[in-house]
Amino acid sequence: MTGAKRSSRIPRTARIASSTDSADAGGTAVPADTEIATTPATPTPRSTYRHGDLRRALLDAGIELARDGGPDAVVLREATRRAGVVPNAAYRHFASRQDLLQAVRAAALAALAQAIEAELAALDESAPPADFARASLRAVGAGYMQFALAEPGLFRTAFSVPDELEGVPVPGKAGDSGLDPYQLLGAALDRMMAAGVLSTAHRPGAEYLAWSAVHGLSMLVIDGPLRMVATSPGQAHQIGQRLLDMVEKGLQAADVR
Repeated sequence: MTGAKRSSRIPRTARIASSTDSADAGGTAVPADTEIATTPATPTPRSTYRHGDLRRALLDAGIELARDGGPDAVVLREATRRAGVVPNAAYRHFASRQDLLQAVRAAALAALAQAIEAELAALDESAPPADFARASLRAVGAGYMQFALAEPGLFRTAFSVPDELEGVPVPGKAGDSGLDPYQLLGAALDRMMAAGVLSTAHRPGAEYLAWSAVHGLSMLVIDGPLRMVATSPGQAHQIGQRLLDMVEKGLQAADVR
């Protein structure tokens, strides 16, 4: 999988892990760059709006609110204030606060997918299939955890609303590849199966195991008792690296029992 790197405007607080690291030794990480288009926080004069611009301005305002304060900060009144319009104007585009939150959540999932894609794009596609497959799985985990550290507000928002797993790609929640984060994980596992690294018998449900481990560590670091890890890039990287080792080897260990 190839792709051009994006320039990032997102400050990186700590690195949890890199997909380019080997299982035995740390290496140089490739940042999971991602970018979400935003508008300035200062109100925009109403005269600058053209047809179709207001919804984008409200969504951009909602994204910034989520970035700063998580899902609870996404409210229509504040979004309209930042967009420079009266509150009633928002209802033409978002019927309720929940509608705006869902749109912001979709944008956050798309940004998470882009972070994962950036890690995948850094992989050496000329590597042997088995090595490339393993690296792909690690890239998904690395991009996921790095995004959680860099954008905790958006990360919380991405998983703030109960949702069903999508059977088909949903463009609003997808990265440039057209896949959302869960589907990118599934594609990496399929690649492992195709390379003979993961057996077909143990492929079903493998997403749940890998996702639970990576998401669990991410939440413990940004909202739980491991918050101090986020302030120590070296420790964050080491713990994340060991978790990716455990996930990779654990999935393969099921095939040798």
